Amino acid sequence: MRQKDPFADFARMRRDMDQLLGDFWERTGSQSRRRVHGFAPRIDVYYCGDAPQRAVVKAELPGIDIDAVNLEVRGRALAISGERPVRETEGRTYQQVELPSGPFRRVIELSLDVEADRAVATYEDGILRIELPVRLPQGARQVPIERPGGEEPEGKALDGGALDGEG
Repeated sequence: MRQKDPFADFARMRRDMDQLLGDFWERTGSQSRRRVHGFAPRIDVYYCGDAPQRAVVKAELPGIDIDAVNLEVRGRALAISGERPVRETEGRTYQQVELPSGPFRRVIELSLDVEADRAVATYEDGILRIELPVRLPQGARQVPIERPGGEEPEGKALDGGALDGEG
């Protein structure tokens, strides 16, 4: 049985609060959080299947050459990094600049273990979609116990019970 990550709800609450407060500062005319910190693509994360079979991460990356984007999975962390090029400004006088540019790096902490070697990423219409199969928990494994002289008895399960039904 899988244990629920007690910090998953805190991460979700933090994202919600960041989004709420970011919107508040933008509505009041204060300097945008996003502009202060540079470009940070928006991310959706969800899980598919009854006993989640795969994690899906979508990132908004319009106007970015996909060859300039890097993906890295380490444990439960998925890192998306790259750069949105600076716009050409020669001969232009801007009244308003809201489209952020520059390097970015987003690290998404997934709530389940995934199989990084089987991850698949696609890019269409400015949306990067990454599918990561969920790693299923491993069952008990038989471990042989060696006796002096090289003779091996019948294997026992990790919980100490006999595997052939004898007690």
